[in-house]
Amino acid sequence: MLDYEGDTHIYIQVADILRRRVSELSSGHPVPSEADIQQEFGVARTTARRAIHVLREEGLIYTVQGEGAFVGPPAEAPRKKRKVPLYQQIATDIADHIKAGKFLPRRPIPGETALVKEYGVARETVRRAMALLREQGWIYTVAQRGSYVSPKESWPQA
Repeated sequence: MLDYEGDTHIYIQVADILRRRVSELSSGHPVPSEADIQQEFGVARTTARRAIHVLREEGLIYTVQGEGAFVGPPAEAPRKKRKVPLYQQIATDIADHIKAGKFLPRRPIPGETALVKEYGVARETVRRAMALLREQGWIYTVAQRGSYVSPKESWPQA
């Protein structure tokens, strides 16, 4: 339980809790994402980021850009990779919704904020998924308006 009235910063309290959890995990095991920490502890992204930073500075975890944080020093053990990067999983899920008719051609898809909340990921992960969908032809973006499902003739051939 976090003590908001105490003399210890919240990010340090979160880092203490995570430190205990990490000590029980094997080297290379994934650490909860910033989004997971935000949701579990009800803290701001900056607080989650600072807690992760504390553990990284202590050498308990290391981060790999685009993949997340892992237990132990980077050279000690190979990290357990995800089979498919998270942004690709999200892009595939949205493409499946488009194919199933949940999102209709020339109609908006949910915005970044809604997708961040739905998938429990960082905004950059959603942005990478959206970029992949645009690249594949599933969606297009209109400045200041959002992203829309492409007309059916623009969809990639399966």
